[in-house]
Amino acid sequence: MVQSLNTLQESPSQTAGPYVHIGLMPTYAGNAGYYDEEIGTSPISDNVKGEVIEITGSVFDGTGWAMRDALIESWQADANGKFAGQEGADPAVSGLCRFAADADSGEFTLRTVKPGKVPARGGGKDAPHISLWVVARGINIGLQTRIYFEDEDNSADPLLGRIEQRPRVDTLIAKKTGEGKYRFDIRLQGAGETVFLDI
Repeated sequence: MVQSLNTLQESPSQTAGPYVHIGLMPTYAGNAGYYDEEIGTSPISDNVKGEVIEITGSVFDGTGWAMRDALIESWQADANGKFAGQEGADPAVSGLCRFAADADSGEFTLRTVKPGKVPARGGGKDAPHISLWVVARGINIGLQTRIYFEDEDNSADPLLGRIEQRPRVDTLIAKKTGEGKYRFDIRLQGAGETVFLDI
C-alpha cells in the first residue's frame, strides 16, 4: 500500500555542527577504533590505471575565512569514464572519498585518479569532473558542486553550458599548479561564490 505523501512532513534541517566528523570520520575526530578502516579514505587503490593527481583547496565562508571544520565527500568515474560497478570499470577505483579540511590551516587534499569523460543524458559526454558534497558548521543542507579541470576541453559539457552567468563557470574549474597538481577553492558567499547544484 502506498502512503499518502501529505501524511508525514519533512523534519527541519539542522547544521552539521561538530558531530558530522564524529559520525563520518571518527578517527579524524579523535575517536579511533570504531572501524577497522574508515569508509572512503581513498577513492583509489594500488595499481590504478590513469594519471594520479592531487587537488588542494579550502572552503571559505562569506568573510573569507577558511572553514577548518569542513567535511567533503567526492564521487567520480575512473580514467575511462566508468563508475565502480559498471562493466569494464577499473577495480582499483571505488570513486568515493571522504576527507576533511585540516583543523589548523583549513586546507584539504584529495589524491585521486583524473577521471575520464562520462556519457551524458541525451547523448554526448560530460567533461571530466569530480562531484562534491560539502558540509560544515552553518550549512543546514549539504552543498553539491563539481570540480572540472582547466587543462581539459570543457566547452561541450552540458552542465557548464547551462550556467547563464558565464563568468561563474570559472568557479567550477580547478587550476593547474604543477605536474598532476591542481587548486580548487570553494567559496560559500560573496565575490567568486562557487556554483552549487540543486540535486
